[in-house]
This record gives sequence, C-alpha cells and structure tokens, in this order.
Amino acid sequence: MNKNNRFSETITVFQGYTLPEPDLQLAGYSALTNIYDLNAPLPNQLCAISKQHRNYTEGKWRIFTKRYKPDDTLGAHLSFALKYEGVNLLLLKSLFNVIDSEVLLDFIREEPTGRYTRRTWFLYEWLTERVLPLDDASSSNYVDAVDTKLQYGGPSVFSKRHRVRNNLPGTKEFCPLVFKTETLEAFRNDNLDEQVDKTLGAIHKDLITRAAAFMLLKDSKASFAIEGESPQQDRAERWGRAIGQAGEKDLTPKELLRLQELVIKDDRFINMGFRKEGGFVGMHDRKSGSPIPDHISAKWEDIPELINGLIETNQNLVDHDFDPVIAAAMLSFGFVFIHPFEDGNGRIHRYLIHHVLSKMNFAPKGLIFPVSAVILERIDEYREVLESYSKPLLDFIEWKATPEGNVEVLNETKDYYRFFDATKHAEFLYKCVEHTITVTLPEEVEYLESHDKMRSFIQYHFDMPDKTMENLIGFLRQNDGSLSNRAKKKEFADLTNEEVRILEEAYSEIFKQ
Repeated sequence: MNKNNRFSETITVFQGYTLPEPDLQLAGYSALTNIYDLNAPLPNQLCAISKQHRNYTEGKWRIFTKRYKPDDTLGAHLSFALKYEGVNLLLLKSLFNVIDSEVLLDFIREEPTGRYTRRTWFLYEWLTERVLPLDDASSSNYVDAVDTKLQYGGPSVFSKRHRVRNNLPGTKEFCPLVFKTETLEAFRNDNLDEQVDKTLGAIHKDLITRAAAFMLLKDSKASFAIEGESPQQDRAERWGRAIGQAGEKDLTPKELLRLQELVIKDDRFINMGFRKEGGFVGMHDRKSGSPIPDHISAKWEDIPELINGLIETNQNLVDHDFDPVIAAAMLSFGFVFIHPFEDGNGRIHRYLIHHVLSKMNFAPKGLIFPVSAVILERIDEYREVLESYSKPLLDFIEWKATPEGNVEVLNETKDYYRFFDATKHAEFLYKCVEHTITVTLPEEVEYLESHDKMRSFIQYHFDMPDKTMENLIGFLRQNDGSLSNRAKKKEFADLTNEEVRILEEAYSEIFKQ
C-alpha cells in the first residue's frame, strides 16, 4: 500500500494507547511513527483528527477537529507536527534516517519559502549532516528552528542557507528540549531568584553564613541518602565542601573525573573514570544473576561524544539568557541518563544542579540551596520522573547479558541520550527549588534566630559553658521542647524542677511550638 494512502486510515488503538473515540485519524508525529515504524519513544502527547466539532485533550491524546486535518502526505504531517507539537529531534532523526530523501525534496521544492518547509530542511541537514541538492534559500524572512510559543529556545545562530535562526538550546551531540507548560511559566513568573534576594536582604550576614554551612551539610547527607548510603561525618563534610565550590570551576571531562574521586572514598572495588563497559541501573536475578534493568546507560563507546556535547551545551546556556533552573534540569538529568561512571553518577547529577544555578547566578554567592534534601522528601516523585523517560526507553534498546552480569547494548542508542524531552524533569526541579526558597531557607533562618534567642535566655539565667548550652538546646529539640527523664537524671541532674520548667516554657515560647 502507498504510504500516503495510509495517512487516511482510522485507528482505535495505537501502540497500546486507546484513542478516546472510534474512527480517529492519527496526525503529526503519531501518524509518522505509525506509517514509518519509527524506532523511538512516543511524545508525551499524541495528536489525532476527529469528525466531532470540538478540540479537546483526554489523557495522552490531543484531539483536533477535521478542519485541522493535514493532507495525506509526509510534508503535511511534518508541518502539522512542527506547528502544533513542536520539535522532537529524536523522532525527526529517526524519520530522516528511513525516508527517501526524494520525497523530502519534493516537499521542499513545492513551497521553498514556507516556514515549516525551511524548518524541516534545516533540521534534516542539522540532524543528519547530509546536504540536500538545493540552492540556498533567498528573500524570505528568517524563522526560528524552535517555536518559542511551544518550547524554550536557546541563543540564536543564523543559518543563511535555510534562512532559519538556529535557536536550538543545545548541540548536535546533546540537545534536550523543554515544552512551555503552565507549571513552568508560573514558576518563571514568580521570580524566585528575586525572592531569595529579598529574604536574605533583611538578614544579618553572620546568620546567612551559618545557614549556608548547615544547608551545605544537609544537602551532602541527603544526596548520599538518596543513593541508600549513610556516610561518615568526614565523608559527608568532604562532599559538602565540593558542593560549596559548585560553579567556581568550568565543567570539563577532567572536572567530572575530579568530582567522582571526591564522591568515591574506597575505589578498590570500582573501575574509576569513564566507563569502558556497559552499564545499567536495576537488580540481578537471584538465581541466574542476569541483569534486570530499570535503566540502561549509554554505550561506553558513545560517552566521550555525549559528555563533550553536554559540556558544550552547558557552556552555551550559562553564557546566555536561558532559564537557570530549566538549564540545570536539562544538563543534570541528561548526565544521569548517560550514566558515564560505574559509580557516583547520582551525586554528581545533583551536583550539576548546584553548578548550573551558581554559574548562572540564580543562587546567591556562597549559598547552596539544599535541593537534594527536598528531593529526598519527594523520593517517590523523583524516581517517577527519572523512570518517565528511562523505563519506556527499554523497549528500544537491544541488549544481552554478559557473563559478569552486566549488559552489552547491541544497537545504536546515543540519540536516545542526547535528544530527550526534559519537560517533566524541569517541572520537578522547579518544584524542588521553589520549596527550597519559600520554605527550607526561611525555616532555617527562623530556626537560627530562635536558637540565638534561646542561647541568650540561657546565658542570662545560668552560667553554662557553650558545649553544655548546645547540648541542652539539642535535648529540648529532640524531645519536642521537654527534657527527657534521662536528661534530667544524668546530663542536667543539677537543674531544679523549677529551672527545668522555666527552660521548657522559654523554649516553647521562643520556638513557637
């Protein structure tokens, strides 16, 4: 059957997703995926054409009325996709690898000055590095490669050949994209960085310094806890110091290797440096020892190219007016999907959040937001966000188990790690950053202020050395404002019942229990 005839087919179930009504026609990326059997994960939202007279969204589906129906051609569905669904580099690359270039040439020659034609032409040559036998475009207004009404674009570079502004936020080696959603736009309009400046402006510098030191250690411990580890104090402090230097050094392969050395204290059982074998996240079968992956890492042979692309994209974004939190999500989650190391990936992934926020001056100098601590509080949501991309990806990766219980990837996979939709990851990170700024930071400052008031109260009424005073406040905090019977009988046996009552009442008043 002619592929063009297949565009008009009606369908009720598509790749396991039931359409919200019978006899719908796929449109845009869903139609192209169906007809050309594209080997890539589906977009978060799929489009179809209805005979009904209303546009609506239901579950994964966005339904259009028939007046939006594209013609039954490759070009028409490409134009529909770019107009209503944005740029999906992974699906476009997969499509360009399987279609006859003559069909694409016919589409471009039909309307050489069209905005979607030129965008398709540019994206084809940018993604495939194959030059179509066409003269350079002329006399047309420049159009953006990424429609900034739909997705966040990066700094523009003019492509005179296509008369297209290349505002893709990354490079050919690494370019995640993020859709403009109501959630993200609401966070951006809240001007969270200004809220930080306002909060800190009314606080004594000494208090800020103490809050920063506490949050640094809190973030370090939380980052280990996310990995299921409980490090000794010196190890947590060492990694905390590294986090505190985030943004001071440029991101390079050498810097990533240095960070892994800081994360891994005992390297006797780990192959340090960039992987030279496969990698996965998951479990092993108890009987056979075979891998049961939740996530399969990038092929080790692709790591240098992917990491260099990530580093170049990082430099492009931090040097320009791109949203810092969205940039941090794209880069940090991209890193953890690549999983370039045998161990230490998760903590370095979260370090990169601090690196980008600091480098782009979103976080005040010397202050680290304890984002890992907030992630730890939302650990189930964090895992869901990670798996929202890595789990569906498993269906497209061919692999076999190695005798050592590892995985060996058999097909080409690097595009999966360079061209992913980072929208959900950006929304999640913005939630964590927002909570840090509006809740965690004020709570920590308020606690320190109360702590100082309690110290002053104790100093006024008692002659106590600093260590004893701190122990007393610690015991009160641990027991919800009351001294435990153990503390009254041992550490503070010299206090009278009346003195204990006065201290407990003062603690309750100062800490507003």
